[in-house]
Parts: sequence; C-alpha cells; structure tokens
Amino acid sequence: MEALALLFLTTILATSHASHVGEALKPLPIHLLRPLTGSGGHHVHGILCTSWRLAVETNNIRNWTTVPLSCEKYVGHYMLGDLYRKDSKVVADAAAIYAASLKLKGDGKDIWVFDVDETVLSNLPYFAKHGFGAEPFNSTLSNEWVDLGKAPPLPESLKLYKKLLSLGIKVVFLTGRREVKRKITEKNLKNAGFHTWEKVILRLPEEEGAAIVFKSNRRRILEDKGYRIVGNMGDQWSDILGTNVGQRTFKVPDPMYYIS
Repeated sequence: MEALALLFLTTILATSHASHVGEALKPLPIHLLRPLTGSGGHHVHGILCTSWRLAVETNNIRNWTTVPLSCEKYVGHYMLGDLYRKDSKVVADAAAIYAASLKLKGDGKDIWVFDVDETVLSNLPYFAKHGFGAEPFNSTLSNEWVDLGKAPPLPESLKLYKKLLSLGIKVVFLTGRREVKRKITEKNLKNAGFHTWEKVILRLPEEEGAAIVFKSNRRRILEDKGYRIVGNMGDQWSDILGTNVGQRTFKVPDPMYYIS
C-alpha cells in the first residue's frame, strides 16, 4: 500500500507541475488497485462496502468513527484507484460550470470558501499507512504528518481554484486545523500550487467544539464583513451544512473519516 501511495503522490505532483507550466497533459489514472470481488466490495453487516460508501457520501450514515475493518481494502482501492479522481473531477467540473455562470458584482467581495484537508490538500500518503481510516484516529501521528507540510494538492481542486481566480472570485480557506498550524499550513498550500488567497482561517483555542458550529460562525463573520459566499466546498458534511453556507455548496468524496 505504501508503494501505491507513493505512486499516487507522484502522479498528483506530476499533474500539478503540468498544470503549473501550462501543459495540457491528462492526469495519469492509477489502475493498480481494484475491488476484490465482482460485486464491487466486501460485506459490512449485510451490506456491500460500495453501499456503505454511498450512504456515507449522502450523509445517511453519520457519526461513525472508523471505516469498517472489512472495508479497509475496498476504501484503499477506491482512494488509490482512478474512481476517486473521476468522482472528484465530476464535482470540480460542476463547480467550475456554476462559477462561470455567475454574474459577479466586481467589488472584490465575491468569495469561494474551501476546506483544506481532503478538499484541496490530500493526506493520502498518511492514510495509506494507517488503514485508510480503519485505524482509530491518532492525533499525535496526524499532527506529525501535518507538520511535515508535504500534503500534495488534489489536482481537480487545484484546477478549480485557478479557474475561480481567473473569474475574479477570491478564495478563502476555512479549516478546522488549529491556529498553531498556520505557518506550516500556508507553506503547504503555496508549495501545492495554491499561491494566493483572501484569507486562511484556522481554529482558535476558544473555538473548540463541533466543526459545524465553528465553520458556521466563521462564515457568518465573513458575511458580516460584506463578503458574499458564492460557493462553498468541503469533503465533510460539517463543511457545507449549518448556517451561512453560501449560494451553493459542493461536496468532494471522502470515505476515510467523519467530522461532525
């Protein structure tokens, strides 16, 4: 799995570089991992892992803590295979079409809110070593990974980011990462190709608690300052539910963890 994660990382970085230099290269799909059964997954308490993933993505299964152990390989196949990239592309393409249809005010107050982890930066190199979410969350190991600042960009999100900037939409990154991670987070974003933004908002010590409350409050503050949230994208439902969610929301796939 580690070797395949490295292949995924290499593909992402190559794609990002091609985009940076303006080359029209098609991202190389990763075909090495496939579901192990013809029906597309393992069984979890009477349901297929494909059905479990669908229920997760549609927010019908909530407040789960880990990927079912019997689905670890299935989730790994999905995340490292080409289907995850294709699913992400569908979301990013829909967002780009929507953004291009907007009639902006032109006053610099139209913004797009992005979550960070698994939305614009990928932590797959970490999760490939830790069961693709099947292992209980380890904050110490996770923080050590974040502190490396080596999370690669999600190519489809990077392409959308550049499209938004070209349209005159400013970008705000709103992440549940703690404020102490600001320096490494901003460095990682820049190294991954996200070179400019209106704001990077991280969680302050007094903002502990549910992510949906934190993000709703911060979006409200943005709107109180006159910003118009024309789009809002995240991998968690808590990124795009709550209040002040914006004119339209988009969810990118993530069956590896759940944040309320």
